[in-house]
Amino acid sequence: MTAFSPDQTPSADQAREALAAVRSEVAKAVVGQDETVTGLVVALLCRGHVLLEGVPGVAKTLLVRSLAAALDLGHKRTQFTPDLMPGDVTGSLVYDARTAKFEFHEGPVFTNLFLADEINRTPPKTQAALLEAMEEHQVSVEGSPMPLPDPFLVAATQNPVEYEGTYPLPEAQLDRFLLKLIVPLPPREAEIDVLGRHAAGFDPGDLEAAGIRPVAGPAELRAAREAAAGVRVAPEVLGYIVDLCRATRQSPSLQLGASPRGATALLRTSRAWAWLSGRDYVTPDDVKALAKGTLRHRVALRPEAELEGATSDGVLDGVLASVSVPR
Repeated sequence: MTAFSPDQTPSADQAREALAAVRSEVAKAVVGQDETVTGLVVALLCRGHVLLEGVPGVAKTLLVRSLAAALDLGHKRTQFTPDLMPGDVTGSLVYDARTAKFEFHEGPVFTNLFLADEINRTPPKTQAALLEAMEEHQVSVEGSPMPLPDPFLVAATQNPVEYEGTYPLPEAQLDRFLLKLIVPLPPREAEIDVLGRHAAGFDPGDLEAAGIRPVAGPAELRAAREAAAGVRVAPEVLGYIVDLCRATRQSPSLQLGASPRGATALLRTSRAWAWLSGRDYVTPDDVKALAKGTLRHRVALRPEAELEGATSDGVLDGVLASVSVPR
């Protein structure tokens, strides 16, 4: 399968088939990360952004590069460091002596898939430079908006273990991420597969040699977004989403529960997942499947709960078990 040209309009079924093929293409380079790939596709359908958390060496960068290749989208990567300035991300005005004028030079954020590597290693001022880009899909220069490409997705990574020299993301920044996905260490069989590929000459820097080809593109994403936005949600399922979010606010283990924005985010991700699963309606199981990824970064544990070994995922598991599921 090849991607449709931008002026062609694929059907919803063709778009779904193309996005399903994306996972097979990414798997040519990245082993055992199907759930993470699906989460990134869900975010693209919802026009959202993703925070990827995992230890170094689990192929987070390779994952984003492979996804961009399979979707025929542009991508750029920036290593976030303590000395990174906002202009290094968004771009800056540069004086041109030939014209005696200031010209705007676009930063790396002007791309389709922007990988913000180790975002929590840069100071809050530079982290905040992404807020407008993530929320408004634009960058303001001297008061004038500069639109970003469409589609546009920020995939930011952070290390869950090493906290020295880091700047934790504030709640306002975390709330801009539609999903927080945990990138796990691979199981033994998958790790053997990884080593076998490298022993056979696999080069992570040469995706073309790995055989990754574009199987979807902007046309499929547009058709998929329209179809996902039309997925039906019964009033009972809407009530279930609200009840889940309200239960997080009442949990004794949490000092901060999911806000109404978190509820709307869960609605959007559940719709996208239902559509990818081949249905035109959302079930409670769709909500359950996306609940932790959508809400884990929108809740905050109480200090005493942390001391007792509680985790956000563990609390959310308890909430999911305690809220009655509509039929």
